Amino acid sequence: MLLSGGLDSCVTVAVANQTHQLALLHASYGQRTERRERRSFEEIADFYGVRERLVIRLDALAQIGGSALTDARIAVPESGAALKPHADIPITYVPFRNAHFLAAAVSWAEVIGASAIFIGAVAEDSSGYPDCRPEYYRAFEQVIREGTRPETQIEIATPVIGMRKSAIVRRGVELGAPLDRTWSCYQFDDEACGICDSCRLRLLAFSEAGVADPIAYRVRVAP
Repeated sequence: MLLSGGLDSCVTVAVANQTHQLALLHASYGQRTERRERRSFEEIADFYGVRERLVIRLDALAQIGGSALTDARIAVPESGAALKPHADIPITYVPFRNAHFLAAAVSWAEVIGASAIFIGAVAEDSSGYPDCRPEYYRAFEQVIREGTRPETQIEIATPVIGMRKSAIVRRGVELGAPLDRTWSCYQFDDEACGICDSCRLRLLAFSEAGVADPIAYRVRVAP
């Protein structure tokens, strides 16, 4: 199970916990809020009592650059463009990031004998990232079949991929997920900025779900 520490991945953990024994993988890749995301990972893992944890570094993504999340010279946008479905791919997209995450997860899954890799990808209500589409994960499952031992059977599970973020919030509440321990902000690791695309999507989701967002914000912009 891939756990970034964000809202979507936390709810995905809650879903997976209903049917699977959890082993949690977290990747730091030089993103602006990597220390805060790591803290969220550990707190969520503690909440579910997960002992099987793996934390890896993918520093090549920061060295490659090309994203506002990994390059301090590129400003994090505060335009709210991600609120528009199917918007142009934003500068916060980290090129082919999820392939790096999945490759590490598949390697670990083979070693520990896991049957599924859960990932909290969201297609329709996300920021327009191409590696969050259902077709991408179907193609990656084929890569797994072709590139692992013949006896290896690993599926990629994306239980929230077709859900709106407001529905993800409601599902998290239903399952008792620790949403107060999640982190979504692209800019800061003390208080969420409230104005980056990720914060705005999160605030909108909680508002539409009729649920109070439990984390602190520097600014709470009305959705």
